[in-house]
Amino acid sequence: MSGKNIVMDQLAPLYSIISKDFEIDELTTEALIRERLVEAFAYLLDNDISKMMNILYRTDVDEVKLKKLLISNSELPSAEVIADAYIARQKEKIETRKKYSR
Repeated sequence: MSGKNIVMDQLAPLYSIISKDFEIDELTTEALIRERLVEAFAYLLDNDISKMMNILYRTDVDEVKLKKLLISNSELPSAEVIADAYIARQKEKIETRKKYSR
């Protein structure tokens, strides 16, 4: 198996879960996925905050934790902090599913 296929196999669950909320191309690195999500959250912050809040609610991103992250990382753009929290929560879900599907 080539290196690219290994990376894609590892990213497939993350891409699969994220694609339920966002229309993103299947990307080859987590950094590219993050970049697209930062762009998407920046757009939502500026244009459709209710949709963004709905996505975060459905994804079960902890609101209190997110507020603390936004305050403690105030030097970063909010979209980056939100994207990172979203990705972290999705990864937690993937790990939980792996753990209980054995």
